[in-house]
This record gives sequence, structure tokens and C-alpha cells, in this order.
Amino acid sequence: MREASFWKKIEGKRVQCNLCNHFCVLEEGEKGRCGVRINQRGSLYTLVYDRVAAINIDPIEKKPLYHFLPGSSTFSFGTMGCNFSCIFCQNYTLSQPPREKGVIAGDRVTPDYLVNGAVKYGCKSISYTYSEPTVFFELMRETAEHAQEKGLKNVMVSNGFISPSALEELGPFIDGANIDLKSFSNQFYKELCGGRLRPVLNNLVRMREMGWWLEITTLLIPGKNDSEEELRSIARFISKELGEDVPWHISRFHPDYRLMDVSVTPLKTLERAYEIGREEGLEFVYLGNVPSMLENTYCPGCGELLIKREGFSSQVLGLKGEGKCRRCGFKIAGVGMG
Repeated sequence: MREASFWKKIEGKRVQCNLCNHFCVLEEGEKGRCGVRINQRGSLYTLVYDRVAAINIDPIEKKPLYHFLPGSSTFSFGTMGCNFSCIFCQNYTLSQPPREKGVIAGDRVTPDYLVNGAVKYGCKSISYTYSEPTVFFELMRETAEHAQEKGLKNVMVSNGFISPSALEELGPFIDGANIDLKSFSNQFYKELCGGRLRPVLNNLVRMREMGWWLEITTLLIPGKNDSEEELRSIARFISKELGEDVPWHISRFHPDYRLMDVSVTPLKTLERAYEIGREEGLEFVYLGNVPSMLENTYCPGCGELLIKREGFSSQVLGLKGEGKCRRCGFKIAGVGMG
């Protein structure tokens, strides 16, 4: 075990974890809600500092990031554990065993091993993903610093529930992020995810202020978060608070984990969400988990097809070297779009 970051003693051997917005208060021997941080004799330790449970080389589009080094590969990894308990989690075999069964599996690695692997396989970035990277903050933070030294970009795929202090420390090391905005209802976050909405919204605004390239994903679950009112609230928040050039990924739900009695998202719901995003001024709205021409990137200025996507592959067609539309010269927001 390794001593954790972001905690304080309260009294006796009680401690408070300050890594995420749960701010768990733990008695001796007790674990946080994530299941991977433990109070041992009045000090807080992480159980996953060097226990990576999944490593892959992915297309960056799989994160999904559509405006960040399109067509490149990203060295992706994650540990077990999550600070949320979403009943629809598609990665529950990684995220939930520490909480539900006290199981923490994974291979022992070092930050150097991970960075060297990214370099060896020609990846342009490292992605902290699969479960929730906040809970393996220490490994993410050290790996990200080493990655910067090697000229690699760093990507965080997260639920956005990290604490303000942890976010500030991580800020200089992350280049891009895809954050789940799961709903615009605190009740949804509380009942279906075990979290809260407001800290996520605050963190999204701060990430944008820190200069991270930001993309947002919302999984549309029929009858849970797919009303026109809620979709418009999400789109309006992105447009007004984050920026019209922040891409919004609208993903199709498939039954999984503990939410097996809800059907897949109708295509017409996804298409209506797309229309709402555009009506609210968003320049880039994409559909996910469903084959569609709405995966492609078109120029907001003239409508020219700029990037054609099929599955997780991208073909850059209409961009000049500086990320501008070849037809009208509109500058397309993103990182490495040229």
C-alpha cells in the first residue's frame, strides 16, 4: 500500500478523504465509498497505486474524443474501483468489485512502465480511463508528469466528481478530457449513480478555465434522462457555460448491470437530442453507440465534410494544416486538428 493524497486527520484515528466530492469520513479499518482507499491506524492509503486491471491501445475516438489528435492511438489503462455506483455501468466488472466484494485485482506496474509502453507502440497520448481515474489519482498524477516529459498528451475519461483541490493539482498535467454529464437532475445522480450534480457542473467549468480540451458525453436512458426539457438544459449548459465549440456526444443506452428492464434508446430520441443540441447553438453534436452520419464532423461555417468516421476510425478529409476548413477557412476547435 502507498499513503494516499488528499486526506486529513480528524480526531483519534478517524480520517477524512478529500480526493472526491464524497469527502468520506473513515474509522480505522474502514474503506471509502470507492472501495480502494482505506484508513489504516489513522492514516489513509490507496490500494490501487500500482494495480492496473486493464491496459489497451485504443483509437482516441473510443474515449470518445473527436477533436483531439483525430486518427491517433492512445495508451489506455485503469485500475479497479469507482466513486460512483451507477446501476447502468458498462464497466461494472472493473468499477464495482472493490465496493461490492472487497476484490481488487490487477498487475503491478510503475509509471515508467506505462509511459514506455505508450512510446514503444507509437501512441500520441495516455488515457486514464475504463473505471474512474479519480480513484487512482496517485498513479495518474505521476504517470501524467512522466508522459509530459516524453512529449505525450494526457487524457482523462471521468465522471467529473473529483474534489476541487485534487482537480487543481491535476490541472497542469491533463490536456484533454471526456466527462460524463449523466443527467441534469440531482435526483438522477443521487438515485442512479450515488453522486450529486452540482460538483460535476462546477468542475466542468473549472476544467474549461484551466485550458483542458473538453468533450461531454451523455448516455440517454429511456424514461430516466431523455425528456426534451432535460436534454435542452444539458445542451444549454454546455453552450452557455462551457462554449459552443465543446462537442456533445449523445450515446445510445443498452441494458447492462442492474438496469436490465429498460430497452435500448430509440433512434428518434437520439436524433431529437441532436436537433436540440444544434438548436441551443452547439457546433458539434455526435451520436454514439449507433451507426450514423451524425458521427462525422462538418464545418459549422459552410457545412463541408471535414472528418468522416466509421466505427472508431477517422479519415480527415477537409482540413488544412492549421485545422481550418479547406473550403471556407473556418477554424475548427480542438487539439491537433491539422
